[in-house]
Amino acid sequence: MKRSFFLTIFCLTIFAVSNFAQETPTITVSKGDRINLNVTPLGGGEGAIATKTLQNDLTLSGSFVLGGANAVYTASGTAGGGSLQGRVLDHSGGTVLAKTYSGIAKENAHQFANDIIETLTGNKGIAESKISFIATRSGHKEVYAADYDGSNVRQMTHDGVISVHPSISPDGRRIAYTGYQSGYADVYVIDLGSGARSRVANYPGTNSGASFSPDGGRLALTISKDGNPELYTIGAGGGGARRLTRTHGVESGPTWSPDGDEIIYSSDDRGSPQLYRISASGGSGQMISTGHGYCTEPSWSPDGKKIAFNVRSGGEFQIAIMDVQGGGSRIVTNGQNPV
Repeated sequence: MKRSFFLTIFCLTIFAVSNFAQETPTITVSKGDRINLNVTPLGGGEGAIATKTLQNDLTLSGSFVLGGANAVYTASGTAGGGSLQGRVLDHSGGTVLAKTYSGIAKENAHQFANDIIETLTGNKGIAESKISFIATRSGHKEVYAADYDGSNVRQMTHDGVISVHPSISPDGRRIAYTGYQSGYADVYVIDLGSGARSRVANYPGTNSGASFSPDGGRLALTISKDGNPELYTIGAGGGGARRLTRTHGVESGPTWSPDGDEIIYSSDDRGSPQLYRISASGGSGQMISTGHGYCTEPSWSPDGKKIAFNVRSGGEFQIAIMDVQGGGSRIVTNGQNPV
């Protein structure tokens, strides 16, 4: 059967792809009410790399001021032989955190940083999380993965064709993306550990823009097998396609609520793309008032309180953030495809 397809290419600029192997990306975080924390250089044969990683993680969290005479807490420990013993003391010498980690030095430091963040702020850290993105280093758009700080970059596809719209699973073990190996837009899932890949959506027409549900068991994506690009959900391993929308527009960019009950997506059913909210089991999509005339690529925050999304104004793309419950949006920077 001859297949027609609707092609939408989104470029995810995590950092300058031509130089990413040589340069460290600049990540700027600004936050008030930060905690004053000293990090004593960790001892042991792997102490140097563990200390550098720990300091970077704590700085990027935005929750701490490192160093200074008025430190409320002090982090220290030893790292070597595939193990890290970490501890945090308060200003009176009381033990706040003491834990041993086993594994690679940087991973141990990431875990220690996350535990410090959660112990002292009550919020979970992101130091063990991954980023998936598209780069053209090989001359083709391929899927890459990296640690959240830009290190440990790995090329995950070597297809020599267009690959777009990567989405990493909540457990950080899989990437779903849109690939054109067959000549048409199909959705594939890669296992980051083994590198194994499976095609999970190859219905007639376009299959694109998949996003993992919070439990990792489902994907929300755009499928046009019934003629119009509509929003569907399928099993993460393929099959079980369920149509959610029925409009004359194009639905794209789905993002799940943290509880998996709802999906926010972009649709141009009323003209220019706007954001809509719909039950994950289907129904009628309700438009979200953003205050902007062109909105795409929404991303629901892990705490469920905010949405980040693309805004196009004056021919340029910007990143906006708004509260899910309303209250207006604000532009935070130029750029595209926030996650």
